[in-house]
Amino acid sequence: MKIYLLIGGNIGDRFFYLEKASQMIAQKIGRVLRTSSIYESEPWGFDDEQQFLNMAVEVESDIQPAAVLSKIHEIEADLGRVRSGEGYQSRTIDIDILFYGRWIIIQKDLVVPHKHLPSRRFALAPMQELVPEMKHPILGSSMDTLLSKCKDKGAINKLKTTSSIVG
Repeated sequence: MKIYLLIGGNIGDRFFYLEKASQMIAQKIGRVLRTSSIYESEPWGFDDEQQFLNMAVEVESDIQPAAVLSKIHEIEADLGRVRSGEGYQSRTIDIDILFYGRWIIIQKDLVVPHKHLPSRRFALAPMQELVPEMKHPILGSSMDTLLSKCKDKGAINKLKTTSSIVG
């Protein structure tokens, strides 16, 4: 199954955390097939001076969605992520499941496709780079279309076009 994850963070050595998270995803979740470029963007949903780095990761895995989420939480904790439960905030690393194949999952702790993807330019841009024609299983629109219609006007800048993490 192809799983698409978004990795991001804005505390500490942001490039290190993206790379380390990608390596840990390969170790704990499945084979990393491709990564998008790295994008820098403003914080979304809160104010902070430190910009976020984000990238999308395409993973091949046969691990079930709830187990993927559990492993994501392990990786985040291992990389110093502290969850306070108090809304959006700065963090060393954040990993979101954007898509799990074409599955639609609506559970208390897991909603896939990610419910905020269509409204977040910083998540759509890396997905559009990886799979521009892939259609959202609920909305039926491609990543190209979703990005072009996204109302989020937050600035995003492509910083790095390749990642050393694949395999």
